Parts: sequence; structure tokens; C-alpha cells
Amino acid sequence: MGGDLADVRLWALELGAVHERFVHRFSRQEPRDSALAYMRGLIAPLERKNGWTLAEEAGHTGPDRIHRLLNRIEWDAEEVLDDVREYVVEHLGDPDAVLIVDDTGFLKKGISSAGVQRQYSGTAGRTENSQVGVFLAYSTGRGRTLIDRRLYLPTSWTDDRERCRAAGIDDSIAFETKVAMAKSMLRRAVQDKIPFRWVTADAGYGYSKGWRHELEQADVFHVMATTRHDTVVTRWAMDHPVHDLFPGLPRQKWKRRSCGAGAHGPRIFDWARVEVRPWHREDRRHWVIARRSVSRPQEISYYIAYCPTDTTLDQLIQIAGSRWAVEECFQTAKQECGLDDYQVRRYPGWHRHMTLAMAAHACLTVLRAQELDEESAETDPPSSSPSAWPRSDA
Repeated sequence: MGGDLADVRLWALELGAVHERFVHRFSRQEPRDSALAYMRGLIAPLERKNGWTLAEEAGHTGPDRIHRLLNRIEWDAEEVLDDVREYVVEHLGDPDAVLIVDDTGFLKKGISSAGVQRQYSGTAGRTENSQVGVFLAYSTGRGRTLIDRRLYLPTSWTDDRERCRAAGIDDSIAFETKVAMAKSMLRRAVQDKIPFRWVTADAGYGYSKGWRHELEQADVFHVMATTRHDTVVTRWAMDHPVHDLFPGLPRQKWKRRSCGAGAHGPRIFDWARVEVRPWHREDRRHWVIARRSVSRPQEISYYIAYCPTDTTLDQLIQIAGSRWAVEECFQTAKQECGLDDYQVRRYPGWHRHMTLAMAAHACLTVLRAQELDEESAETDPPSSSPSAWPRSDA
């Protein structure tokens, strides 16, 4: 019990530190207090996290203050997100980090919530009435968390400006594909000098030749999943199908490797790569990578990589495997930080909720990284330097 109380105090202190980063973004005390209460409620062990339950957790007599925070009080969620990203970089920043793009669905009833329609939801694994958000995750050896988000607006919305206005969607907000949103979020990360080395995404994003070209022009290294129908430039053809590069490849070219731990143990596949794009700068390489199922060898997935010349296949496999970190972010943020527990219908309210939920998730991620650091320090062999030993009065 004492340990649980200590954990609660630790969470409260760290959440207060995150809140302190952006408290100046609110002009009055009420929204400042409400933002902190909202984040505390999101990480509290509540069965449901809606306006009423969060208000009760905060000691409010009703949900009005929570609703005002999300829907009526003036504050800029993009500025708060900037502050949260600075917090993430300060505690988890790593020049070898991986940026991961992916989207997730939020099941909804009715037709009034911004962006809602019957569309494919990866969360449900089928077409459902839902909203879809595109997210950018930041993954390092010490932890992973979400650092950007955009609500996808289908053309059924952007073609109906009256409907958009009723949901708080400004006339300046036009239709954007999910790939275009991904591009914008990555440009923002580069502009803000977020330290990273790699970008990865699933085939829904990696299939875009235009985006891969933009990344290459900016010299951003990437391993992007694609489909078997994609084509690349080779010595033999300008539009060589990627699936046609691997039949007949010598058996020794295939390497059995794990691309990381999954829910049921190591994710082990057979991997091979073929170099493409023969005309390029000497210190960079382009590869098509194949990932073949061990038990069902007819099942092959493909990736396209742009990287330094000395990058090994094992390194590319690890980057390809790191994409699953964003799925972990979605799972923990939904289960522990209320990412999908919201009752806002308007476009600004969606981004406000997501920003505060991401701030709470970043806080828990940093705390876990600090716990791992402490555990590592306890298990490391003692240093021979006397200054490394604890003082007797510590």
C-alpha cells in the first residue's frame, strides 16, 4: 500500500511538472486548474472517463468546467503541444530516435462529431461509424510516446461547409489525405529540430512515392512499408515491380531474424534485401526489403529504404520492426490515459482532448524511463571510482 501511495505522489509531481510547462498558455486560473484536473482524471483508475466522472474525480459539482475547458475557453492546443514536445525531447530526446506515422480509429455514434462517417477503422478491424486520427510517435530505447495528432476529415465533411462550421471546422481547413497530414507533421518535427534518425510507416503511407521522394530530398533516412504492386528503378527497368525482385534469390541471401518482441514472443521472419536506384550519391543506398513468413512462405511483405551506405540488413530490420511501437502507444494511451474516452463533437475540442491525453501519456512514459534508469543503476556493477559510491549519510 505504501508503494502505491508513493507511486501516486510521484505521478502527481510529474504531472504537475508537465502542466507547469504550458500553464502560461491559459489567461485565467480556472482553465489552468481544469487542465491539470483533466489530466489527473485521465490517468486515474476510472472505469469510464467522461465529463461527469472526470469532474467527480476533480471534486467539481458538475462537468461544466471540464466542458468549458474543451469547448469554450480560448486556448491554443498547438502551443500546448509544442510545450509537451519540448518536455518529451528534454527527457527522452535521442538522435537515433525513430518517428512513426500511423492512424487509429475512434468509434462514435451519430453524425455530428467532426469527421465522423462510416469508414475503415483499424481499431475495429472493419468499416464502422468512426473518427480517424493520424498520429506521429517518437520512439527511443528509453520509451515511446505520441508527439503530434490530426483529425482526418473525409470529403463528406469538407464538401459541406455548413456542416463543418457547425462542428467548429474553419472554412480555411480543406480536405487533406492522411499522407498529406503525415507530411505536415514530419515537416513540423524537422522544423522544430526534434532529434531523430529514422522515419517509418505502414504501407498506407509508405506506398506514396511523392512522400518518399520528399524525405529523400531532405536526406531523411526511412524504412517504409509498401505493397507488392509498388515499383522501383533498377538497372533493368524504370518501373520494376518490387515483388519481382526476390524470386530466384539465392537461399543464403535470406536471413532469419526477429524484428522485435510481439504479444506472443519474438516476431521472427525471413528477410532479404536487393539494392535498387543504381544512380545516386555514393554515401547513400536504396533497398527493397522483403519480409517472408516462416510458416507461410507465400506471405511476403515489402519495404523501401533510403539510408547511409554502411547500414546493415539487421539495422533495417530493427527500424522496420519499430513501427509496432506506435501500436503500443495507442494501446497504452487508450487504456491508461483516456485517449479514446471523450465526449467532444467539435473539431477544436478533439485536438484539445488529444493534446492533454498525449501530455498525460508523455508523463507516464518519462516516469517509466526514470524507473528503468534506476533499476539499471541498481544492477550495474559498482564503479571503481570512490565518487560513485553513495555517501554514508545519504
